[in-house]
Amino acid sequence: MEIFLAPPTKQLEKSPTGINGLDQITFGGFPKGRPTLICGNAGCGKTLIAMEFLVRGINEFDESGVFMSFEERIPDLEKNFSSLGYNISELVAKKRLALNYVHIERNEIEETGEYDLDGLFVRLGHAIDSVGAKRVVLDTIESLFSGFSNTALLRGELRRLFQWLKDKGVTTIITGEKGEGRLTRQGLEEYVSDCVIFLDHRIVNQVSTRRLSVIKYRGSAHGTNEYPFLIDESGVSILPITSLDFADHEISRAHLSTGVVALDQMLDGHGYLEGTTIMIAGGVGSGKTSFGAHFVDSVCKTGKRALVFSYEESIPQYVRNMSSIGLDLRQHLDSGKLKVYAARPTLQGLEAHLVRFHRMVEKFSPDVIIIDPITSFVDLGAPMEIGLMFTRLIDYLKLKNITFVFTVLSRDGEAIEAETIGVSSLVDTLITLNRTQQAGGLRREVCVFKSRGMDHDLEPRQYAFSSKGIVITGVPMRKEPVGV
Repeated sequence: MEIFLAPPTKQLEKSPTGINGLDQITFGGFPKGRPTLICGNAGCGKTLIAMEFLVRGINEFDESGVFMSFEERIPDLEKNFSSLGYNISELVAKKRLALNYVHIERNEIEETGEYDLDGLFVRLGHAIDSVGAKRVVLDTIESLFSGFSNTALLRGELRRLFQWLKDKGVTTIITGEKGEGRLTRQGLEEYVSDCVIFLDHRIVNQVSTRRLSVIKYRGSAHGTNEYPFLIDESGVSILPITSLDFADHEISRAHLSTGVVALDQMLDGHGYLEGTTIMIAGGVGSGKTSFGAHFVDSVCKTGKRALVFSYEESIPQYVRNMSSIGLDLRQHLDSGKLKVYAARPTLQGLEAHLVRFHRMVEKFSPDVIIIDPITSFVDLGAPMEIGLMFTRLIDYLKLKNITFVFTVLSRDGEAIEAETIGVSSLVDTLITLNRTQQAGGLRREVCVFKSRGMDHDLEPRQYAFSSKGIVITGVPMRKEPVGV
């Protein structure tokens, strides 16, 4: 796992991108006043990241920009980006953004003879001066150099372009298509760029995933892994693979009731420690979802917010089924204290799920998160990949002091499936739900297998379901009150 250390005190001056996650990976953004190459296959998100760099530069850092396109016309650009909430027409009207479309036709160039970039420099220089631009995007460079048949001339003009941009002192993004056996088609752009970002769009087992990597960054440390990223209605979100320094991590000593009084008694008379990770493991029909729903109901009644990811039931099913044990979750949905996201895990790849977890946490600011169950993800990747995804999520939620409960399917008499993805050792509290067949019928038992940081009941206790909730019998009452 990659650990992000503090960047050195003296480092290259940078232009922050404002893009979620990208500034962390690059330790502050792109090199200021220098060219950055963003390359990858068609449809991987190059143009979108470039435009978001300009828009956020204007809105968040008061730096005007120029977008020069060699492929898409201006009306097409405006329409495409408006679907992501970018009103670039308004920015153009305010003279904060200049849009230029440069038509280059190789056949026309061959008819007229020599071709160089002097005309481009004039046009680009005028656009920069018209808005006082500090940021520039050239999209895409292959179209610009389609008129060059002389390789030596092409290389010379490419170097001249990059030097001209440096002399102008503008922070530039140049996008390029991936070449055969090299990062770009010309094979030179990556050498003369100060920073190179590579984007990859893969489809594995019919699941689409997008990843970003920083290939090089002159004069600066940077993240060296591949990072999953998501494109949605809010733009681009990139998820760094981070590890927390728990020595500096503030923790809470408060407790949250599980919603089941007897289970609180089994957990040192208090319930779950706030900001910890809890795993509830059990077989089919053992009540994993019901235990999680009791916790949701309890925290919402205290005014806290809960976010539930349901991967086996729709929202109406979830609400209806929990009403059979006396839980009215509809009231919490209506009050806004509860939000439920219901979908099949196969809707997205692992990385996209992880980015979505982050995005929804940032938007909803929950105190508690429930994922039911995590074993729905076993078909989306190798056990190591799934384990790494949930390790990242656990670290992230601990940093936010969010109490995290997830359920895991286990089979009676067999090892817990979570063991195969290596997350059971990371949890603070592990609760197992077991069933045994007896002469009198089915016997269910709940056991607090472990609970870090508190005394807890070590004995398995029988439980049952009723119209008033889960009933656990044989639990000795403790003197200390619940909710301390």
